[in-house]
Amino acid sequence: MPTTDTESSFIEETCKEVDHSPNHHKGLTENPSIDADYGEQQTLRSNRSTYFEQKIHIPTSEASIFSFRKLWAFTGPGFLMSIAYLDPGNIESDLQSGTVAEFKLLWILMWATVLGLVMQRLAVRVGVVTGLNLAELCQRIYPKVPRLILWIMIEIAIIGSDMQEVIGTAIAFYLLSNKAIPLYGGVLITIVDTFTFLFLDKYGLRKLEALFGFLITVMAITFGYEYVRVAPTQTEVVKGLFYTWCSHCDSKALLQAVGIVGAVIMPHNLYLHSALVKSREVDRSKRNEIKEANKYFFIESAIALFVSLVINIFVVSVFAEGLYNKTNADVHELCLTNNLLHASDFPNNTNNVEADIYKGGVFLGCQFGVAAMYIWAVGILAAGQSSTMTGTYAGQFVMEGFLDLHWTRWKRVLLTRTIAICPTILVAIFSNIDDLTGMNDLLNALMSLQLPFALLPTLTFSSSVAIMGDFRNGVINKVIASVLSVMVVGINLYFVFNFTQSALPHHWAVYVGIAIFMFLYVLFVLYLVGIFLVVLGWKQLVTVSYIGKYLREPYMLEPQLSHSTPVFYS
Repeated sequence: MPTTDTESSFIEETCKEVDHSPNHHKGLTENPSIDADYGEQQTLRSNRSTYFEQKIHIPTSEASIFSFRKLWAFTGPGFLMSIAYLDPGNIESDLQSGTVAEFKLLWILMWATVLGLVMQRLAVRVGVVTGLNLAELCQRIYPKVPRLILWIMIEIAIIGSDMQEVIGTAIAFYLLSNKAIPLYGGVLITIVDTFTFLFLDKYGLRKLEALFGFLITVMAITFGYEYVRVAPTQTEVVKGLFYTWCSHCDSKALLQAVGIVGAVIMPHNLYLHSALVKSREVDRSKRNEIKEANKYFFIESAIALFVSLVINIFVVSVFAEGLYNKTNADVHELCLTNNLLHASDFPNNTNNVEADIYKGGVFLGCQFGVAAMYIWAVGILAAGQSSTMTGTYAGQFVMEGFLDLHWTRWKRVLLTRTIAICPTILVAIFSNIDDLTGMNDLLNALMSLQLPFALLPTLTFSSSVAIMGDFRNGVINKVIASVLSVMVVGINLYFVFNFTQSALPHHWAVYVGIAIFMFLYVLFVLYLVGIFLVVLGWKQLVTVSYIGKYLREPYMLEPQLSHSTPVFYS
């Protein structure tokens, strides 16, 4: 299909920083003014950067297949990404899974993590190949209104995750102080400690990454201690991982299985990971270096997510062994027997325990001594603090990418933390801890709704010839990623539907509001799907009356170019 004059002009405008001569990767063009503008943009970007003030040099190695030195140089971004799989929301989902379905949902946790790895790999490839993160690509490719909607949706996901981290940290302080620090006090402490941690990146990128590695190690040790202390039946753990069925599971277990998938795959994490990989020196003019970076980043991500999976298995197994089929009266009596002050947190009735990260810690203290409760709280604190910092970086990258708005870190933290803290502290002051921990279900539902706005751009960019060149997704990758994305989005919408049915008031005004929201929501998702289909080759969509013109601009990014390298370079 020939390229029209309009398309050609758009292509020129979009790709103006790129020269397709052999030297274009060095920033050289035939127009000195373009070189000057490009240099000024790069200088401005480097002056405003936060995480990328230092780039890690990749050592040369004689080993052609694999080098541990190179793997070590690439190690860092994947572990920062994996923290989103260990945030307080995920930990609560884990313990609820064990409490409700024993070991029977471990296989879903494992395959959800594998699915997460598949999607993270696509996001990494986009960042490595183009030198731009997902937010920056959205800003360059989507029209103004859609990209603003995308930005708002991802910001909502970041704030929702931030609230979960605030809740987890506040509960950790509440447990560690044996109720001496009230919940609202713990919420306020998170403001101070976040600002404190943010200054640590001044000591260098590797030291910052080492701090995150330390926090992951703390989680592994604390939750691993609980695993060893509880000593779950190992055959049941293995069976739960590889027996892909849930026999005799009720509707609660089914909903919990859906919740696991929703909790594991975080929308803003794809944007975060695509940005973090820019911290390594990769010469994008050399195809072999791009392939090498993709390979080592994938290996590192796989290792990091394996570690996160092991930690999540620890948590599920601890409560599958300890709280499955336990009633409130059972735990109440246990706490009284061991003279723990928290017996009143479990009413003396025959209802099954509805676990959360607070009651989970109390149970461990009642069953195995107060040390077990404090160790659990330290693990929750590490989860909350680490995910708080990665959430702040995600917010920074998203804001800078979508809006080209460069705020200093303290301003960004102040904004998102204020939005997250206001409703949380009101609940902490005027309600009880059950209401505070119950907010996690609402927040998981909220973030589940945002998932298509990360998955669809990732699939679109990674499948585009114009953006990725020879590194675009192959047919098998496209099919697998597309099917998995449809499945994940469907699962998450089912979770949201069930949550709204049980949690929202049954009033006609509520139903009308939900109907209007869902109509607009589905309409926008279909728009993103349409762009993805055009990128896959369904060019005829552009000719459809009324809707074709809205797909035309992204469609122009698929010109009949002969180049074999990506269009965009930073």
